[in-house]
Amino acid sequence: MVISRRPNLNVDLFVDGTKLKQRDSFRYLGTIITQDGKSHTEIKARIAQAKTNFQKMKPLLTNNKITITTRKRALQCYIEPILMYGCEAWTITKEIQKKIEAAEMWFFSRMLRVPWTARKTNEEVLKETESTRSLMNRIRRRQAKFVGHIMRREGLENLVTTGRMEGKKSRGRQREKMLDGMTSWMGTKRVTDALSESWDRESWKDMIANAKGQGT
Repeated sequence: MVISRRPNLNVDLFVDGTKLKQRDSFRYLGTIITQDGKSHTEIKARIAQAKTNFQKMKPLLTNNKITITTRKRALQCYIEPILMYGCEAWTITKEIQKKIEAAEMWFFSRMLRVPWTARKTNEEVLKETESTRSLMNRIRRRQAKFVGHIMRREGLENLVTTGRMEGKKSRGRQREKMLDGMTSWMGTKRVTDALSESWDRESWKDMIANAKGQGT
């Protein structure tokens, strides 16, 4: 597979005279990797898997005889980990963030058995479930912890995260990187400012704890 901004870039690779089949995507350690290098396909697949497993646990998660607190704990224990698997490496655009937040509200609405015909606002659903939107914040927190870990390790992951490629930038608006979204969430102006703080474990923990967060 060739990862590039240029679509349908064909490359011929041979091993012992046998041509390898080129793929536009493949699954590695449970994560879908695509030729455009984006996280969109993987995140959408994770949301779909989480919803499927929610339906399997529907008798428990929508049971009004069980307190909403207990059901929310079951949601966080069995459903959300499926959605958040591998989120440390996600690049989350505004479009994808809306899908993640919509999935979170979908879970809460189903737990209350709110029909699609009922014109109930998200705020009303959150109030009834005694919840706030926290899924995006938890994803960003996991990303920040992961970045702090790999920066202090000074291994291959550090090199991949902080390294620069030779050559000129492509024309037009540059793609948003995972570090861009994370530093914005933490309230720092530049990626370099955030990464410089990551070497101090305690300072990094304080930055994560005091992050302004995202969502409403």
